[in-house]
Amino acid sequence: MIAQKIRGIWNPELYHGWGKKKRFFEGWYYKIVSKDEKSAFAFIPGVAMDEHGNKQAFVQILDGKNSTSEYIKFPFESFKASPNKHIIEIDKNRFTTHSIDLHLQNIKGSLKFQNVTPWSSSFFSPGIMGPFSFVPFMECYHGILSMDHSITGELFIKGKKVDFRGGRGYTEKDWGHSFPIGYVWIQSNHFGEPKISFKCSIAKIPLKMFSFNGFIAGLWIKNKLIEFTTYNFSKVKKCKINDKQVDIKIENPKHILKILVYRSKTATLAAPIQGFMDAKIDESMTSKIEVKLYNKKTNKVLFEDIGKNAGCEVAGNYSVLQKN
Repeated sequence: MIAQKIRGIWNPELYHGWGKKKRFFEGWYYKIVSKDEKSAFAFIPGVAMDEHGNKQAFVQILDGKNSTSEYIKFPFESFKASPNKHIIEIDKNRFTTHSIDLHLQNIKGSLKFQNVTPWSSSFFSPGIMGPFSFVPFMECYHGILSMDHSITGELFIKGKKVDFRGGRGYTEKDWGHSFPIGYVWIQSNHFGEPKISFKCSIAKIPLKMFSFNGFIAGLWIKNKLIEFTTYNFSKVKKCKINDKQVDIKIENPKHILKILVYRSKTATLAAPIQGFMDAKIDESMTSKIEVKLYNKKTNKVLFEDIGKNAGCEVAGNYSVLQKN
């Protein structure tokens, strides 16, 4: 069990719940969008354990185009995880880094993912959490399995065949005991050119006796990841949030990143509090993101585009993130 926990530090995609009996959740977020962009879904398999030791497995479904959601509960015993690589099973449903197989009441079928694009990783900075991966008492940890990949396969959704060949996907995950008290999360990999992906999140992070606003942003472009994180000398210069827009400016030593999100209709998802999925958050999959990247020294525009089919969550007490 100790070996499995250590292995999980350098492999954030793996299951981290070995030996956990209460106040723990873990969920993987699979976003899929068809080639014609008429179908967009997120499938979220996971487990939850409350502070009394009650446990459950679940598969949550977000229909992004119709702005509806469904939470399907399973006995915890139906959940199985591989200790060595990312393979999890919930009843007859199987999820890996490169595929999903669904046998739900209203959704059945198999999808495969090609050209998976993980976040950069090193020995002292394993994945998107960087050195915070080694901190043992954070309320929520985060990982990215793939910033962007292509999809093959089809799903039968309420008996209707939906072809996802040529579609785009994105996969991430969270684990810990609770989501932050206030956060914003945005993501798109549907820009003017293929193989461009963007993700940004800002959250109030409690750490023992104090708290701070942590952030992670990454632009995958031309087979290179440009990172803006709490731990790589980046700084949030602006974060303005209202009902219609999210306006963010972040700088690192070489670049300036400007983000303007046009928020859209949301669906309600379950989210964890002290391990159990008792909270509610609202997520959109039809928002738009204006992303501009500048050379900090010359102020030259290096990238400018609008991301469609964008995921957007503004949750909790987001006033703690505001910065003009």
